[in-house]
Amino acid sequence: MKALPSLKQLRYFVALADTGHFGRAARQLGIAQPSLSVQISNLEELLNLRLYERGRGPFRLTPAGREVRERAGEIVAQVQDLVDVSVSLQAGATGTIRLGTTPTIGPYLLPRVVGALHQAHPELKLYVRETTPRDLLAELELGEHDVILTQLPVSGHDLVVDRLYREPLALAVPVDHPLAGKQGIVDADIEGLVMLSLGPAYVLHDQISALCGEVGAGLQRDYEGTSLDALRQMVGMAMGATFLPLLYVASEVEGRDTTIAVRPFRQGRFTRSVGLVRRRSSGKNAGINHLRTILRSVVRTEFAGKVTPEGG
Repeated sequence: MKALPSLKQLRYFVALADTGHFGRAARQLGIAQPSLSVQISNLEELLNLRLYERGRGPFRLTPAGREVRERAGEIVAQVQDLVDVSVSLQAGATGTIRLGTTPTIGPYLLPRVVGALHQAHPELKLYVRETTPRDLLAELELGEHDVILTQLPVSGHDLVVDRLYREPLALAVPVDHPLAGKQGIVDADIEGLVMLSLGPAYVLHDQISALCGEVGAGLQRDYEGTSLDALRQMVGMAMGATFLPLLYVASEVEGRDTTIAVRPFRQGRFTRSVGLVRRRSSGKNAGINHLRTILRSVVRTEFAGKVTPEGG
């Protein structure tokens, strides 16, 4: 009987396919790069297929590799869901929810959520891990998170999206900038401005980049921020302007930072959408639903007037 691929090999291949780089995949998996290379080679030998293109160019899957990636992802997720179901059957709505979140959202929303969740469901534990949106989605599909809190849109096979709220993005400029004294910023005001953004791993980058192309602002690509704090500090040093989410502004800018001025843009209609994303086959739906209910309650009561609730 022909040997079958192992779950480890499939999991390793999914990580490689999603990161597009042996070194990054090995770091994500917590293994040495040579070990990853051996497992991928063994998988190719077992399947009698070449899964990625060899050569000096960027990493690319072969057509066969893309087909195997889709099916391998389903298998890895289903096995993780089987484990999750067993935990849920043993504990009901108790247990631990592994929540992945982007650092541009979690720190400014979750502190209000954790206490409310513990009070309503003391038997439910929340394990939170922060990383970039791109990694969040890959790790969700690998089963490393039960649910992720991220900026939308998100697309992927067998994913369920629960929209939570729309959050205005406000223009931040140095406090001595001519726009600092203007209350309502419109498109014409930012034409020609040097605009700062987070790196391409963030959905916010794509949103700001698209806006720059639309209104004629210049996106600064030499100094991309690694965090919202870094962006704010660069604006304070007059390196450019940027857009900051309103919950971040309320938490870190208002009454704290006198080096920048934050002004509404497009009357608050330039927004980002935030939601929870889970696998459709997740075995922890009861706990995730409790989390979603608390999140929506906090959004409506704690952040009324700052964000617009969506869904349920």
